[in-house]
Amino acid sequence: MSKRAYNFCAGPAALPEAVLLRAQAELLDWHGKGLSVMEMSHRSDEYVAIAEKAEQDLRDLLAIPSNYKVLFLQGGASQQFAQIPLNLLPEGGVADYVDTGIWSRKSLEEARRFGNVNLAASGKVCNYFDIPAQSEWQLTKGAAYLHYASNETIGGVQFDWVPESAEVPLVVDMSSDILSRPIDVSRYGLIYAGAQKNIGPSGLVVVIVREDLIGHARAACPTMLDYKVAAEHASMYNTPATFSWYLSGLIFEWVKEQGGVAEMERRNRAKQELLYRFIDGSDFYSNPVAPAARSWMNIPFRLADEKLDKAFLAGAEERGLLNLKGHRSVGGMRASIYNAVGLDAVQALVTYMAEFEKERG
Repeated sequence: MSKRAYNFCAGPAALPEAVLLRAQAELLDWHGKGLSVMEMSHRSDEYVAIAEKAEQDLRDLLAIPSNYKVLFLQGGASQQFAQIPLNLLPEGGVADYVDTGIWSRKSLEEARRFGNVNLAASGKVCNYFDIPAQSEWQLTKGAAYLHYASNETIGGVQFDWVPESAEVPLVVDMSSDILSRPIDVSRYGLIYAGAQKNIGPSGLVVVIVREDLIGHARAACPTMLDYKVAAEHASMYNTPATFSWYLSGLIFEWVKEQGGVAEMERRNRAKQELLYRFIDGSDFYSNPVAPAARSWMNIPFRLADEKLDKAFLAGAEERGLLNLKGHRSVGGMRASIYNAVGLDAVQALVTYMAEFEKERG
């Protein structure tokens, strides 16, 4: 095994080393075929088998019911901000959106380009450090759907509960926490997730959509953005992101080999508890998010004196602790600890944080 750095990047994020090594071994000659997956026709029997196995493994991992379609699309989660209202929000209808941070706000702003959007709740009232209780939400009777982001990568705020949506389809952006712990897919109308966190490399977005929500796209919806077209063509209406899809399939296999999503939950719980416990026990570091709304995946923290930020980051890089700089919109630090980031990485980070505090605190 090569010596690899500890990568705390928010995305594109760390990938399991075992998966990278397997992809490396198969790069020039996939299963004795004499060519790379990147050179393979997406219509070939070999690639169709790769795609079908990836879908089945994801279905197994999340126990996806048979009345849901699983789509492997392009454009990332940001394209879904438009694709969702084009498919689910009828002319004259209303969609409810919950704003808990930058990504949910981007989805809301994009949806407003296509129809009526009701801001059901906003974390602005608590400086985006908490999630308003659902009892405070202003929901629309008969809304086309209710949209929220389960985890905000930048602010480090995460839902630890699933909103009640009655007869209204629940639509969720799970880009940064899918596969991190078990979910009940049947509670959602549509789940979407950009790949570059827990699923695989960038270039792909996975959409899990209930069948009854397909086939209602507006007449003006581009063919490429119609879920019905994607479903009817097994996500291959055009040439898909074949290598990203293949690598995602390898990661689904890896998650299964590790013990599935339940094991990912156990590991992720241990990692976030270790880091938050250290931060909370220190006068030198701080995290402003309400404990009940703290993200397991993205942990922002600040130093007592921001003038020390550059020195902290330089020392971290010297120790192979990479990509800890916080998002430019909020500053400070951020440790993204997705599935492929092991407990050893978090232990190494905590050790360094303690050393830096001792030296500079």
